[in-house]
Amino acid sequence: MPATIAPADITGLVLAGGRGSRMGGVDKGLQNHQGLPLAMHALLRLQLQVGQVMINANRNLSAYEAMGVPVWPDPLPDHPGPLAGLLAGLEHCETPWLVTVPCDTPLFPDDLVARLAQAAADEDAEIAMAATVEDGRTQVQPVFSLLRAELLESLVAYLHAGERKIDRWTARHRVATVVFDDAGAFFNANTAAELQELQRARR
Repeated sequence: MPATIAPADITGLVLAGGRGSRMGGVDKGLQNHQGLPLAMHALLRLQLQVGQVMINANRNLSAYEAMGVPVWPDPLPDHPGPLAGLLAGLEHCETPWLVTVPCDTPLFPDDLVARLAQAAADEDAEIAMAATVEDGRTQVQPVFSLLRAELLESLVAYLHAGERKIDRWTARHRVATVVFDDAGAFFNANTAAELQELQRARR
């Protein structure tokens, strides 16, 4: 077993395909944060941690393509949630591993991928997932996951069966959980008020 997984063997995916319903239906990834779109912040932070990067988006594709990386829409209709974005990533992943981050969490840890990769290697896991401790309880962050690209077939079968819940799918596989001490690094801007709060967070 390798000591860890090399960044060159990992493709990063920024998930920007949601409906933004809690932010009034706007395209969340294109909302301005300190002079750049939210998705661009996530992309720049992720690029430093992996071999290559792509974006999952369903609207304003030309705006995302202008960020200079491949952009893939959901392969399923009606934006059925993060698993559809994950499916788009796995379908186009050319490395053994795929790591996902959402577009609305621009402060995620600089060592996110390295720590997930180490845990996946140490535990021979199929998925390594970030978690935080909030109010004394461990809270998993399933949209921050490193996955084996070969899980594509499993995900296709799960979605074709009409299932949509991410935790029920990941529960079918060997999952390593990595707890990050700084819960604030995973603060996400789901609403306009949270985006304003994020603007005030200087990190």
